[in-house]
Formats: sequence, C-alpha cells, structure tokens
Amino acid sequence: MAKPNFSFQKRQREQAKAAKKQDKLARRAERANDPNAEPEIPDFDFNAPAAPAVDAPTEPGTEL
Repeated sequence: MAKPNFSFQKRQREQAKAAKKQDKLARRAERANDPNAEPEIPDFDFNAPAAPAVDAPTEPGTEL
C-alpha cells in the first residue's frame, strides 16, 4: 500500500490558495476600475432606534 505524499498535498493546497488570492485581487481591480459600478451602501439604518441588547426583568427578583 502506498504512503500518502503529504508534501504534494501541501503544495496543492498552497497553489489553490494562491490561485484564489489572485482571482480575488483580479475581481477587486476590475470592480475598482468599473466606472458604472454602484458604490456599496451599508445594509443598516443609522436613524433606526437602537434595540436593547438584553431584556431586563420588569420586577426585582425575577429571573429570565
């Protein structure tokens, strides 16, 4: 039975990671150079009222 070649597997992972990084950088450059691209707008509303993080018990001594 053949032993697994871990150095080959590591090299394959590193090459895949490098290719993914290059693709990501290319997409970013393409998006940055596109004059028709819409600017990214955050999905949240700054004017919305803030909700309490944790509901406080209404009566002393009660637990959630």
